[in-house]
Amino acid sequence: MTPLPIAIAAAVASFVLLVIVFELIRSRRLRERYALLWLLTGVVLLVLSAWRAGLNTIARWVGVQTYPPAVLFAVGSLFILAVLLHYSTVISKLSDQNVILAQRLALLEERLGGLPPR
Repeated sequence: MTPLPIAIAAAVASFVLLVIVFELIRSRRLRERYALLWLLTGVVLLVLSAWRAGLNTIARWVGVQTYPPAVLFAVGSLFILAVLLHYSTVISKLSDQNVILAQRLALLEERLGGLPPR
């Protein structure tokens, strides 16, 4: 069984994560489309930490018998990996767009370079 102090600490940490994400969205420092994975992470961790019997059941399903809260760490790690993968795809797309923009700018500068100065 998951110890109560561990469940309370995990629930508080999950709630703090949700509050931080909502504050970042509210202050427009984090866009909604990028916040969805963070919100999903916070909600799943909050549910798992508050629902101790469910966490113990999931721990048995995956073969964790000695310390069920380790499943919280594993779930959190998987969500962080998903967020990192998402951001990697976004950065790759932006990098490709940056190269295209640089090439177009070079073509425009070349074209304008032949004009007489004003």
